[in-house]
Amino acid sequence: MHNGHIEGFDSLRRELLMAVRADLFANIRGSTDSEVMFHLALTFGLEDDPLGGLERMAGFVESVGAAAGIAEPLQMTVGLTDGQTMFAVRYASGPVVNTLYMNEDVDAIRMLYPENGRLGRVPPNARGILSEPLDELPGVWQEVPPSTALVVNGTPHECSFRPRPPM
Repeated sequence: MHNGHIEGFDSLRRELLMAVRADLFANIRGSTDSEVMFHLALTFGLEDDPLGGLERMAGFVESVGAAAGIAEPLQMTVGLTDGQTMFAVRYASGPVVNTLYMNEDVDAIRMLYPENGRLGRVPPNARGILSEPLDELPGVWQEVPPSTALVVNGTPHECSFRPRPPM
């Protein structure tokens, strides 16, 4: 899952692409800002340090945007996993931030969809992370605060998400 938007992307695209690591550049097949953001995060260490790579990507996008006179260049919700741990981020450069929700209780979702047999195989400590809740029942979905990263490996852990310049 990734929902990212870079304000003024057309004017920033070349400079952002030039920062992508040479061995990753050929993997960029499309023309979306989300794809460029992902490859920048890989360039800035996503594989070894997922949250750090995302923070450095966000810091780089913000610095390139600021140099071009764009005050609030970044809007994103991101979810990724390494197969063991799930990482999710809700962040924007400005006050308007896309939403992100996490379920608190798998049993509540099972009760909402009793006909879905696949939910019976979901472990009790599993979490769903979505841009919008599936229902309006209180207590099933918790909104992730802006400028927050989630690390889910069993029990979810919240931490601040702070863009920073790449090393």
